[in-house]
Parts: sequence; C-alpha cells; structure tokens
Amino acid sequence: MNSEGLHLHINYLGSSGVILNPEQAATLQSSLVILQHDHKFHRVFFWGKIMGIKGDYFIVQGCGNDEMVDRKTLYSSDCLTWGLLPHATTAMREQCSVVKGRFIGDPSHEYEHIEIKRIGEGDDATEEENTIMIKEEDRLASVVVNIDEDVAMVPRGAYFKTPHGTVQMNRMFEGLSVVESGKLQNYFHFREPQKLKEKSLLEKADMDPSIDFLDPISEDIPQGRSYSIQFERGSGLLIIRSLLWLGMMFYHVPSSKQFGYVYFGTGEKNKDLPFML
Repeated sequence: MNSEGLHLHINYLGSSGVILNPEQAATLQSSLVILQHDHKFHRVFFWGKIMGIKGDYFIVQGCGNDEMVDRKTLYSSDCLTWGLLPHATTAMREQCSVVKGRFIGDPSHEYEHIEIKRIGEGDDATEEENTIMIKEEDRLASVVVNIDEDVAMVPRGAYFKTPHGTVQMNRMFEGLSVVESGKLQNYFHFREPQKLKEKSLLEKADMDPSIDFLDPISEDIPQGRSYSIQFERGSGLLIIRSLLWLGMMFYHVPSSKQFGYVYFGTGEKNKDLPFML
C-alpha cells in the first residue's frame, strides 16, 4: 500500500478489518515521509501489521530504482522508531520454519528449539540433542519474505520490465476495467517468476514480454481456489483475499491507478487450506 494518501487507501479495506486508529494513521503518514528521505527510497509502502501477544509489529518497505528486487523492510512497534529487518537467507527461513504459534511482540525474544539427531545405526545408534536459539527478529523477517513470495500481487500492466531488466511502475497504467478486474489471471505475483520458463513457445506467443514477465496468481495450486475475489461498493472496488495467508488483502479500484495490498494478521500460514476446499 503506497504511503502517499495512506489515510485514503486504508479505508478501502476497512470492511475487511484493516483499521488504524487516528493516532496511528497520522503518525505513520508523517513518519514514512521522514523514512523515505532518510533512507533515500524511491517509494515507501505500508506493508501491514503482524499482531503479537504482548505487542504488534508495523511493517513498511522502501524500494529503489528496481521496485521488485531493490527492497528493504523495516519494522516498528510505535510507528515512530524503525529498525531494519535482517536479510532472510534460505538457511534462516528453514530454521525459523520450526517455530509455531503467535509472535510474542518482542524482537529480542528467543525461541528455543531442540533438534534430535540420530547417530549410528541399529542397536548401536544413539540420539543427540542440539538446542537452537531463534531470534524473533529473524522469524519476523522470514515470515514477511514468505508472505511476499506466496501472495504479494499487482494488476497486469501496473509494472513493466525495461530493456535493462529493471522492474518499474508503469505510468501509462490506467487500471483494469470492471470485467477484466474480476479475472484472477489479470493479477501477477510480485516476485521473480517461477513458472514462466515452463510455458511453451505457443503459450508465450500472445504474451507481451514487457508486462507479462510474472506468474499469474490463477495458476496457484489449487488453481483458482487459493483466493476469494469480491466486488464492493457496487463495482467500484475489488478485493482479493488470500486463503493461504489469512489477513493478506489486495484492493483495486477499476479503471483507476488505485491498487495495493496489505497484511493484517498473526503471521501464521493457513496449513488447513486443503481441508477447507
């Protein structure tokens, strides 16, 4: 969700439970302007809020020239003081995946995980316990990256890929029509494509390489059933909700440049999705 006009954009998702009190909205609006200036970000986005037991984390992202790759994530508990989240490596994400349950709300909190390794074979085998300490700050960084990779999305045509390979916002984008905005194939995952290389030359023949360089969310498994799509305010507002990460919501005002996504949840993946369908 773009930080410009944050107080207006947040209202699009008010019916979905995305609410900031007046103090938080005003503090965020001014704080993000300072954040953008101090870090020399090209643009700043309000990513959302992860709710913990003792406190909540407000998350923002700042981007450079390449809006998809050149991104940094910051967090705060009071919308004033911001800390930079560490880069979530593959090893860090695998290690943090063993932590279950709600966030505590304290970035210095450490989870204790005991790994049991089996050494040897047969009757001579022994078990060795290895205690691993996992910082909540690392878990927070991992969850944000996981959510972005799984369900962060943009409308088709909102971004384009330059001949140099950088991804930038398309200033010519005027929004999807009411009819086109109701189709999941017109929304793309905002991450490096994973399925595009698998497409045949025949499938790529009708694609525009400058704007069709991402994976459509309609191909997520189970196909067409990982999201709920709904029009509100007549046909004046479209909202897509993720069923995999409950709390991730995307909005688009048809025939306009207004779109964005935000996450308001506990940071827990819905592993019961296959049983809900």
